[in-house]
Amino acid sequence: MLGIVVTEPNKLQVVDVPEPTPGPYEARVRTELACLCNMTDRKLIEGHFPGVEKYPLLLGHETVGIVDAVGDKVRNFKVGDRVVGGLLLNTTDPKYASGWGGFSGYTIATDHKAMVADGVADADHGWLEVHEIMRSVPNDVAVEDAVMLCTWREVYGGFGDFNLTPGKDLVVFGAGPVGLSFVKFGRLLGLNNIYSVDLMPAKREKALEMGATEAFAPDSPEFKSLLERRGGKRLDALVDAVGKESIINACLPLVKLGGTIGVYGVIDTPSIRVDKDTGPYNFDLIIHQWPTRKREHDAQEPLIEWIRAGKLSYKEFVSAEYPIQDIAAAFENSKTGKPIKTLLRY
Repeated sequence: MLGIVVTEPNKLQVVDVPEPTPGPYEARVRTELACLCNMTDRKLIEGHFPGVEKYPLLLGHETVGIVDAVGDKVRNFKVGDRVVGGLLLNTTDPKYASGWGGFSGYTIATDHKAMVADGVADADHGWLEVHEIMRSVPNDVAVEDAVMLCTWREVYGGFGDFNLTPGKDLVVFGAGPVGLSFVKFGRLLGLNNIYSVDLMPAKREKALEMGATEAFAPDSPEFKSLLERRGGKRLDALVDAVGKESIINACLPLVKLGGTIGVYGVIDTPSIRVDKDTGPYNFDLIIHQWPTRKREHDAQEPLIEWIRAGKLSYKEFVSAEYPIQDIAAAFENSKTGKPIKTLLRY
């Protein structure tokens, strides 16, 4: 089957690897669509994802596909189901490490619920926390919306982690797929003023289309005068949707006493400096580098309700599409910053 390998930092290759065989609690999933993750995949490709040092590795984690085989203890997947979140954590070729392996032609989805019911959801039986979000998707959800659930579920879960509740004022730094999802969901969930900050004019325009109150370049006079125009009123919450020390420190003068700065995504440096004296005495700094799986799992139903109601669509986010064999070209284009979400079709 097809596999996408990072042979060494900044080098991608399409290879042939053996198909996986599902174990007792596993379903084999034939991949239909995948998406590039602008944060995780890029860091893996460029060689600076914290803790990952072994190359070559099989890439990808945002995928959806159709079940074509199941193990004898699987009860919650059946052949023909569309499943989101399948991975190849145990690679089928020992030459390759796993960078989650989701871009492979087949992936494995584990029946988390069956393992819990049978009392074997533990490390001794091969259970991992990521299995909780491997879920089937109803047939009326378009396959393109299904693959976007990989991003959307994580971001929706982040609202709970960051305590983003109706009526709050929010600033979101970064208008990539994550930042735009915070804007979109914030508007749908009843937040008050939502400000978007991004370098690129096209992405600021997209943020406005998705419900941002205002959108700014980070060095613009309009952004620098935001507090003055708000009568000195600081913000309830600020989200760094990029994961940079400089953005964290840019948030500090803007957050209110007792407010929240939420960092969404992996910070690719081993340490950060926080200039605490530029902020209030009390504030919450929440580093969200890994999804809270229970929140991510539970996000699927409200997101599907929005999809069915026409309030949320992949068409707002997907702005580039490539056949999976052109993964290298897709990645090069993603580095320009122009695409929001890049779809990979099998």
